Amino acid sequence: MSDPLPPGSSPWLVAEQFKSAGTIVDVQEFGQGNINSTFLVTLDTVTDQRFILQRINTQVFQQPQLVMRNIRTYSEHVCQRLQTDGCQRRWEVPQVLLTSDRQDHWVSPNGDFWRAMSFVETAHALQEITTPDQAEEVGYALGMFHHLISDLPAEQLADTLEGFHITPQYLQQFEQVQDTRVELTPEVEYCLQFVCDRKQDTNILETAKAEGKLRLRLMHGDPKINNILMDTDTQQAVSVIDLDTVKPGLIHYDIGDCLRSGCNPLGEETEQWEMVHFDLKMCQRILQGYLAVAQSFLTEDDYDYLYDAIRLIAFELGLRFFTDYLAGNVYFKVNHPDHNLNRALVQFKLTESIETQSEAIQALIQSLR
Repeated sequence: MSDPLPPGSSPWLVAEQFKSAGTIVDVQEFGQGNINSTFLVTLDTVTDQRFILQRINTQVFQQPQLVMRNIRTYSEHVCQRLQTDGCQRRWEVPQVLLTSDRQDHWVSPNGDFWRAMSFVETAHALQEITTPDQAEEVGYALGMFHHLISDLPAEQLADTLEGFHITPQYLQQFEQVQDTRVELTPEVEYCLQFVCDRKQDTNILETAKAEGKLRLRLMHGDPKINNILMDTDTQQAVSVIDLDTVKPGLIHYDIGDCLRSGCNPLGEETEQWEMVHFDLKMCQRILQGYLAVAQSFLTEDDYDYLYDAIRLIAFELGLRFFTDYLAGNVYFKVNHPDHNLNRALVQFKLTESIETQSEAIQALIQSLR
């Protein structure tokens, strides 16, 4: 459910700012993003018939110009890497489209911030992993993403979302709203207790970073499976999209988020939260795909903290959903008042499943080192 567009922000009118040729014949809402409003624009041209148009949520991304600078720095670097190194298979990098006056964004008269990106054709986003081969391709995609930016210094990109994927800070936000008066249903009490029982474990990755065991790199920030595009014909991964959160951070947050998203067969939006479990076989195939590309830049310390990342990020997202529920659903888009509570329950149940399989997951990681 997208936020209503204010007068003067018609996506049809905004799209005119970014088209380089032809006539706009269609504009449709696109995707299932929780933050930005996204549209697919269709032109009557022979080539480059479609592009993505987005209204950036400036309550979340308060410095959108820096977001665009990061994306352009990232895409230019990766395109150069691909030209220099070559690639044995298809790999696409979404490109920023410029306005008629050569700007990478357009601000409407009422202050809305818009941008446009090229559309990756003959590809589709996964909504769920249904086969082991898909799982391995998802892992490959994240590994390729990290590989292509492994030589881009982290300081060249701005931190556009300070505190993002810093779990102790999310815990602080939770503590600020945990006494909010909401009905103490069994589900709410479960979540409150779940968080309370794990407060001491939230700083493990940040502590490792402070101690120099994990180093700051560039990360995607949101590599869930529906941000990975698969070739329609070959079913191979061809792109990682949704680049707003590409920034300095720990790649462990990416690995954990990818596994959190890919190893839950029921998906993030299921209402059968009590049935949620972490699929160890899918975890193995995702890690195999990832490590096939990533072994060249991972350290021994990186391997040591993989399990902690898998467990922590599922917990972190549940914490964020639950905090937003207590705060009145002010961050994530929701379809009903309890939507974020349901999402939190799913992630907490997934965390629980990861914890019960701790030894098996750690043995799997050890076998892949």
